[in-house]
Amino acid sequence: MAADAREQWSGRAGFILAATGSAVGLGSIWKFPYIAGMNGGGLFMLVYLACVVLIALPVLIGEIMLGRATRKATLATVREVGRSKRRWLAVGWIGVLGSGLILSYYSVVGGWTLHYLSLSIRGSAGAVDAASAQAVYAALIASPLTTLGWHLLFMALTITVVAGGVERGLERASRVLMPLLLLLMCGLLLHAFDLPGLAAAMEFAFMPRVEDLSARTLLEALGHSFYSLSIGLGAMLTYGSYLAHSEDIPLSGLVIALIDTTISILACLIVFPILFTYGLAPDSGPGLIFLSLPIAFEKMVGGALWSTLFFALLAVAALASAISMLEVVTAHLIEERGYGRVRAALSAGGLITLLGIPAAWSDSVWLFGEGFSGLLQFMGGPDRNWFRSMDYVASNLLLPLGGLGLALLAAWQFDERLRREQFMSGTSLPAGYGPWLAALRYLAIPAIVLIMARSFVAN
Repeated sequence: MAADAREQWSGRAGFILAATGSAVGLGSIWKFPYIAGMNGGGLFMLVYLACVVLIALPVLIGEIMLGRATRKATLATVREVGRSKRRWLAVGWIGVLGSGLILSYYSVVGGWTLHYLSLSIRGSAGAVDAASAQAVYAALIASPLTTLGWHLLFMALTITVVAGGVERGLERASRVLMPLLLLLMCGLLLHAFDLPGLAAAMEFAFMPRVEDLSARTLLEALGHSFYSLSIGLGAMLTYGSYLAHSEDIPLSGLVIALIDTTISILACLIVFPILFTYGLAPDSGPGLIFLSLPIAFEKMVGGALWSTLFFALLAVAALASAISMLEVVTAHLIEERGYGRVRAALSAGGLITLLGIPAAWSDSVWLFGEGFSGLLQFMGGPDRNWFRSMDYVASNLLLPLGGLGLALLAAWQFDERLRREQFMSGTSLPAGYGPWLAALRYLAIPAIVLIMARSFVAN
């Protein structure tokens, strides 16, 4: 796609809402509560916030700047800014391949949201206690064909939107659905504050315990700060390539990070009181939000309506993120292979759909036999199935590696005149250029390297 023919967001608000939709997605609402629960709560919260402010935000701003400067997708941007040097091309490929890998299992969770939406519409998603909530979730996981069917439907929806063009469909939906999602979460928050488990939940979520600090906690927090903000794999770079030259990138980055982090914390404040009230374990893993919220909906007046609205909006949030990931791969095929948009979306989406089948098949680790036990041990333990293994590789390896590469590109390889111009153009924060570049060069990049090195030594 030629740069002058490239679509643009209608303005800053459209970009921020679309980018926030990409960032929030399931990362903030589904994943953040369960990984916070698995990593001890309070201390993880502090480490995560530090990673967002000091590491992820500078990288986010740099990634958006790279996209707008070149008006191209990930690999083409890396090739241009890196002056076609082979070592930089690997960064572009990490973005393209990593986006496809994450979407292949992310779409499975997106399918779960569609399943729960279907149950809510029929009035059967509610649960009177922890046992019944677990039974509903277990019935889904125990039926590979059901999970696979929802995975296929979710990917079909994603492909349809991307094939038709991201800007108008995504931006228009984001203008309505993202504010509604925030309002709905505030309503659920008020309900959670009336629960008897609130005190225990607040202590768990916000009381740091030094004994919980580990290399895993640091890497999980770093990886999720990239995962939640959709950085490291080129999604924000691609969205930035549709951004007008007059828009304020630093301020937009701050707003995106603030909204995303706020929603992540709100999700914990909704979920944890329910967990402690009804005796659910906060470290129960990927099914956490599907085990806790149905109990709250059952207890609420008009619970079926609340449940339907929540899972509808959660599905839309998931779709917004999925679109951005598929757009990375689709834009690559358009620019590098000369595909038309429809062909590119169908080709990329079809392959990713096939890659997601093992994650949709709940006990699929058996497909690979005992010969893969060493690989699974490296991926985080012999008890991990294919879903958790791919999540570990993508979130804790590919995202930090991709983020490191893009950070190096923006900090050291980007032409100084062009970098300053992109930061200053339309910004209300011109004095922030020096501190931003210093944070990117001397804080974010070394921190990524140190955290990853410490994790590898620990493994």
